[in-house]
Amino acid sequence: MITATDLEVRAGMRTLLAAPGSALRVQSGDRIGLVGRNGAGKTTTMRILAGEGEPYAGTLTRSGEVGYLPQDPREGNLDLLAKDRVLSARGLDTILRKMEKLQVQMAEFTDDRERDAAVRKYGNLEDRFSSLGGYAAESEAARICSSLGLPDRVLEQPLRTLSGGQRRRVELARILFSASDGSGGKSGTTLLLDEPTNHLDADSITWLRGFLQSHEGGLILISHDVELLEAVVNKVWFLDAVRGEADVYNMGWKKYLDARATDEARRRRERTNAEKKASALRAQADKLGAKATKAAAAKNMLRRADRMMSELDAERVSDKVARIKFPQPATCGKTPLTAQSLSKSYGSLEVFTGVDLAIDRGSRVVILGLNGAGKTTMLRILAGHETPDTGQIDAGYGLKRGYFAQEHDTLNDAASVWDNIRQASPDAGEQELRSLLGAFMFTVAQLEQPAGTLSGGEKTRLALAGLVSSAANVLLLDEPTNNLDPVSREQVLDALRTYEGAVVLVTHDPGAAEALNPERIIMLPDGAEDHWSEEYLELIQLA
Repeated sequence: MITATDLEVRAGMRTLLAAPGSALRVQSGDRIGLVGRNGAGKTTTMRILAGEGEPYAGTLTRSGEVGYLPQDPREGNLDLLAKDRVLSARGLDTILRKMEKLQVQMAEFTDDRERDAAVRKYGNLEDRFSSLGGYAAESEAARICSSLGLPDRVLEQPLRTLSGGQRRRVELARILFSASDGSGGKSGTTLLLDEPTNHLDADSITWLRGFLQSHEGGLILISHDVELLEAVVNKVWFLDAVRGEADVYNMGWKKYLDARATDEARRRRERTNAEKKASALRAQADKLGAKATKAAAAKNMLRRADRMMSELDAERVSDKVARIKFPQPATCGKTPLTAQSLSKSYGSLEVFTGVDLAIDRGSRVVILGLNGAGKTTMLRILAGHETPDTGQIDAGYGLKRGYFAQEHDTLNDAASVWDNIRQASPDAGEQELRSLLGAFMFTVAQLEQPAGTLSGGEKTRLALAGLVSSAANVLLLDEPTNNLDPVSREQVLDALRTYEGAVVLVTHDPGAAEALNPERIIMLPDGAEDHWSEEYLELIQLA
């Protein structure tokens, strides 16, 4: 269980959330949807509830196990096998390694006392291993991984050889494994999941939905997947970015939407009525104020009108929307980017080999392939952020690349928002960049905020702002709609529809592919090309 008392959350000088009392409470059986527009403080609040950050004010109490999936998980030891990373949720990986070491020693020891001591240690470890679920737990971990689209061959690979999407699935599997009892049941673990469906295919999302519906512990879920929220949550915490407050709705998703619409309609009616009454009082005060004997009465009327307006619940204004428009592309030749015989391997694992491609001016291409086929690696190579094992990239006349990375690794987390946009556009004027950041909904106070403290949606907006100022003629976009609320996502899709330069797109979002209206696809790992058809939309969801 988690209880927040008098919680206040800030980003710099900006108050994201002030929740007096103990209304924000998570108990077993609570499945809470944490919602609000991008930048409202959802991810920051989640980090604080997980113990990964400190509130500006207030206290938090936690009891029981907590499993936290951040929006951008950063694993420590990338040489660890994916299987061991999942098993580490219960410490099983360490126990297994010790047992394997003792097995070798028991076979090698010639001294009876040393062998007996090793046998006793092995027995103790085996008892501990069994108490944590034992080999049944290994089977349960494999089942969860398989349900999230991670085959056995991936589990035997080091994390550093996996794609960003595969590593995120490993982290999600690890968290869900920690909340399973090893026999398919669920524990009382409180799950804090920030955008868990990122990089999941349709089948995996369906399985995750069932897992969360039957989870017996607490759950807080941040997601832009409305179908997941509708199927899973029984409570809603709405972070109101205008008022800096949290509204708690003890109901499911559809009833919450109805209740919020009713609540906003009530506020509008009350404001309209109050404005009429206040206007009448002010008009009467103006008449009385002309007479010296009535001045005191006039002042009282004005104070009453002001008090009437100040006591109203704040009316929720329409959410601001980032004005996203990709740049007018710089002049370039007929084929600004070509590649020959590209291959990439990690150790003995071959990702792709012998890939050729040519990106013509204004062309629109989607890179397809199952998770692990090397889609992100290919984009990184095309962007010049990674070197192929064989082959080469040739820059044509006037090539100017703009790269959007799904893990936001083009941003410097330690640098401020302002320093990041300056680095992305060193030749742009200061006022031009300030106006650009304002169009992408960054306030003056946020300019000095470290990029690492931004939410996933805010990082996406900052990275997109860098692209907008780049005048790129070839955009390399890796999951550009991840972490965006529906309104911001639609802005990105509109920008894709109208951009005149070339685009190479990697996405799990069929809507992004439809907006791009691509001419062709490149299928990894073999690099085969084909003309685009709507049949590929299904593959995008499965990949």
